[in-house]
Amino acid sequence: MRIGVDATCWQNTRGYGRHARGLLSTLVRMDAKSRYVFFVDSKENLAALPAGAEVKFVRNSLPTAVAASADGRRSLRDVWKMSRAMSDREFDLLLFPTIYSYVPVVSGAKKVVMIHDVIAETYPDLTVPKTAARLLWNAKVALGRWQADAIVTVSEYSRKGILDHFRMAPERVFVVGEANDPIFRVIDDPQPSVRLRALGIVPGVRSVVYVGGFGPHKNLERLLAAFAALALQSEFADLILIMVGEYEKEVFHSSFQTIKNRVQELGLTNRVIFTGYLTDEDLVILLNLATVLTLPSLMEGFGLPAIEAAACGCPVIATKASPLPSLLGEGALYIDPADVQGLERALNQVLTSEALRQRMRAAGVAAAKRLTWDAAAKQLREVLDQVAIS
Repeated sequence: MRIGVDATCWQNTRGYGRHARGLLSTLVRMDAKSRYVFFVDSKENLAALPAGAEVKFVRNSLPTAVAASADGRRSLRDVWKMSRAMSDREFDLLLFPTIYSYVPVVSGAKKVVMIHDVIAETYPDLTVPKTAARLLWNAKVALGRWQADAIVTVSEYSRKGILDHFRMAPERVFVVGEANDPIFRVIDDPQPSVRLRALGIVPGVRSVVYVGGFGPHKNLERLLAAFAALALQSEFADLILIMVGEYEKEVFHSSFQTIKNRVQELGLTNRVIFTGYLTDEDLVILLNLATVLTLPSLMEGFGLPAIEAAACGCPVIATKASPLPSLLGEGALYIDPADVQGLERALNQVLTSEALRQRMRAAGVAAAKRLTWDAAAKQLREVLDQVAIS
């Protein structure tokens, strides 16, 4: 089977890109019978593309990973060029790893489109606040659903959201899971890297870590409120909050400046560290050093940072509005994202109980091991085969 793949999200440093790299690399490795052609519009990080895939470069005015932002849009010329390239008659099937980078195609090939979640549809004001950008987003998602022979999503939680929101036929929507990269693991004697030490992160200090974007739907103002309440208590005089995520070159809607201002208003400037983007090599060390990772989002389609933390033996406090309760089980505590006091209580519970942290570590590591990219790639391959013969 000849399969064309939209790989324009390959360079994205957030969840879309991490998911595409992990899933597609494994898929190509496992499926030697098919011919995969990856369409890219940036020459950055091309060496990491799967060795078994053919690469076709489409020269656009701006890479999709930059242009398809909350405050911008891809030019019609760029969309047309990618559409024309992927509409080639040589393909039996076209795969779009995310609706974020989808382009309409004129092709008889079967089409599989991945929709990771319905966060933008559930919280449009918090994710795509500008009217024009929201209209374009809605149009793209509608066209992608209409053209798709199958929709793939990353969890049963997201599948239910897609079925409920878009009123789609259940037999058209499939689940293909995610997993952490193998680099995320327990390290026996973690020592801060040069980068982490430069940020003021040293062993022996209790830390609450957040990893992700700074969009309003990530619910970080409530996290700050819960942390501030703990920081006032003498028994937590050493506690710091480490917020990991790109904020200088962010393409998604961000409230970073609001968060930074709130830190100052709460008098937490010396207790909160903004790291910016961290490489996986630095992140795995940080997660091994951390006391707890917190993911308090209003909604998560999967919650990969929590899985990565669990794989490192880091206890997790996560939103109930996600598939994480079923994925991590006793490896995490789960909170209502609107309940600041509930988050504060959960943090207090984890920070003050070594026995609880040990139980959560063991359960989290075991849960993360059950999730593999091999299993996810097998699921996707079964979907592609089913669509191809339908």
